[in-house]
Amino acid sequence: MSQSINMAVLIDGDNIPSANVKEMMEEIAKYGNPTIKRIYGDWTRPGMNKWKNLLLENAIAPIQQYGYTTGKNATDSAMIIDAMDILYSNMVNGFCLVSSDSDFTRLATRLREAGMLVIGIGEKKTPDPFIVACDKFIYIEILRGQSEDKVEKKEKDSSGIEKISNRVISLISSSIRDTSDDDGWAFLGDVGSLIQKKQPNFDSRNYGYEKLTQLIKAIGQFEIDQRETSKSRHKLIYVKNKESRQKKR
Repeated sequence: MSQSINMAVLIDGDNIPSANVKEMMEEIAKYGNPTIKRIYGDWTRPGMNKWKNLLLENAIAPIQQYGYTTGKNATDSAMIIDAMDILYSNMVNGFCLVSSDSDFTRLATRLREAGMLVIGIGEKKTPDPFIVACDKFIYIEILRGQSEDKVEKKEKDSSGIEKISNRVISLISSSIRDTSDDDGWAFLGDVGSLIQKKQPNFDSRNYGYEKLTQLIKAIGQFEIDQRETSKSRHKLIYVKNKESRQKKR
């Protein structure tokens, strides 16, 4: 993603743990420049105190929203209203909605309809409707795992890492077929983009691999070819379903 993309980062303070804010902001920076950073909540509540130092360290502006009625989430409404105001201001090209609440599903859909890039960040308990409404959805648990010391990670049980299921393998395989040339080879960048469109919460880090290339190698059902290019010092990576060769015999 280009760093020229200006993004509004809107955080649901009532619905997101305060830990790993630094990791979240570092992740967001991969997709654009967070020019607007706001967090919403009732700052008169003692439970919000843990956020205060983190806001100063990460230059996030707190937005006060009183809970006027028991059982109603006023924070959601304030965040949605602000998002629409920002949208019409034409100040940003994308939004990062940080919440595990399905109430933001329609907002994500509306922002994408307006041509905005929408990144979602939330916990694994986030309902599917909100996840699929985003261009990409990132689990906080993965960011939390990245911040742990490498030695501790080896000693800990990797319960947060998902197993590579047949469904995941099928998703990669079908995406390779959909983007491949006549010989069955597909540019990895195109494959990754298509996978993201098909399944916004797909992330190789969910399975313990930093890059999609590493995940594909670990599965062992795909061929990989690194090609030189005169226009770049970096090699271009192409992938292919192994069964493609067998079908042509």
